[in-house]
Amino acid sequence: MKAYLKNYRQSPRKVRLIADLIRGKKIDRAIVLLSTAPKRAASPVKKLVESAVSNSKGKDKNDLIVKEIQVNEGIVFKRYKPRARGRASAIRKKTSHISIILGESKKPKATPNDKSAGQAKAKSKTTKVVKKTTTKK
Repeated sequence: MKAYLKNYRQSPRKVRLIADLIRGKKIDRAIVLLSTAPKRAASPVKKLVESAVSNSKGKDKNDLIVKEIQVNEGIVFKRYKPRARGRASAIRKKTSHISIILGESKKPKATPNDKSAGQAKAKSKTTKVVKKTTTKK
């Protein structure tokens, strides 16, 4: 359940803001966040998440989470801008490589015969000890 977007024409620093927003979230929550995010990178990342879900081959969409998302630096286009006195200054047009890996959420399945669940309940019941304080007059 992987998907890649290479040479996306936006700076990795700006795309990482969106990646941090959905890292570790469930898929349906991530898609809602990406739909409402006011950033330019939200739409391509949303498409990438949907592509990774379609690559999951029959796994339940409700059980998937964004396990890992990386935004790395792609190629840099070098352009030049004319400046005063016949000089030129460099312009670096950065690109991003985005990779996403989906995983299944780990739901603990408790059975009625599970002894550890009963022990946890017994440990949670504690008695309160009230300490009496005396005041001197």
